[in-house]
Amino acid sequence: MERIGIYGGTFNPPHTGHISAALQAAERLCLDRMLLIPTGITPHKQLPAGSPNAGQRLEMLKIAAKSHKMLEISDLELRREGKSYTYQTVLELKEQFPDAQLVLIMGTDMFLSFENWRNPDIILENASLGVMYRGEKDEAKAIAEKKVQMQAKGAKIELVENKILRISSTDLRRMLTFGCAAPFLPEGVGEYIRENGLYGSDRNYQGLTVEELEAEVLGLLKENRIAHVLGCRDTAVQLAKHWGADEIHAARAALLHDVTKALDGPLQLTLCQEYGILLNSFSQKNTKTLHALTGSLVARRVFGEEQAVVDAIRHHTTGKADMNLLEKIIYVADYMEPNRDFPGVDRLRELAFSDIDAALALGLEMTITMLKGQGREVSPESREALAWLQRKERTVC
Repeated sequence: MERIGIYGGTFNPPHTGHISAALQAAERLCLDRMLLIPTGITPHKQLPAGSPNAGQRLEMLKIAAKSHKMLEISDLELRREGKSYTYQTVLELKEQFPDAQLVLIMGTDMFLSFENWRNPDIILENASLGVMYRGEKDEAKAIAEKKVQMQAKGAKIELVENKILRISSTDLRRMLTFGCAAPFLPEGVGEYIRENGLYGSDRNYQGLTVEELEAEVLGLLKENRIAHVLGCRDTAVQLAKHWGADEIHAARAALLHDVTKALDGPLQLTLCQEYGILLNSFSQKNTKTLHALTGSLVARRVFGEEQAVVDAIRHHTTGKADMNLLEKIIYVADYMEPNRDFPGVDRLRELAFSDIDAALALGLEMTITMLKGQGREVSPESREALAWLQRKERTVC
């Protein structure tokens, strides 16, 4: 009996992760063919504003899969009017291939929420589930428990451990904006994106007003990061006004300070590699601090910011010796903006408007104490910054 895989998604845009996962599933599940089916109108979420049209997504997917005979592209859902549900797709394919065994490919999140889908019983009557998972301990446990529950009800489930580098289409769109998506795009897809000006590839992000910059940056953040960034912006402007720094520079640096924060460690390293940046051993091991460096690179190369803004972003996480006023303001504003809530933050807020150096020192001390308590490595730049402030204080005294 022929085994046909069904791999759906928005493919917005299609990337090497999609293609590699499809090929891996086809091999591990012994499939005879794998159908890649771009979604038309999704029932649960809308495509992001500015997304390519259905025809363009279909064309990109054809380009991405063109060198793999196992992969076939279907426009079945794009031709369907109204919202598109998976059970409809399974029924149509069962009618088209009545003698085949259909295997619906999905990831962990979709599998764990499968019972909430529209007509899941119809799907299970006509197809088995091929579940791709990462293999982390908690994930594997949840998948195994769910598999037992569903098999007890007659479901046919096959598991495939997915060792492909993780990147979501959302992250890929961020990397496209940052000019660092090439490693994740199948041959020809990048050229198609550029030729058609997709995902803002023809957009000039330099010379934006503060308001325009805010709109662009907010679109690059995770939703739970937006309030923090806007709070940091407001606080930085207040501190700049109080201490006599450039308020526009403060606003721009604060808006951009976490612009790459949504990227995980491997993607941070990829961005550095694509920008030709050689990292020291601390940065290679402690990728959570890299967003300050990568944010400064994006600020300069993508948004064309002035060096003062770039430097303030670069040092907002670890600090450094000989920090200037704007650098101090961004570091402190990031630490004490209104959404922050931790022991000592009220004292930090008091110092910020009476003694900016003391506020900076307190922030550095709290960070170093916290990292030591967690058994984590402290940045040499943070140690140097605190030592510099202590020397400065002794000199004044």
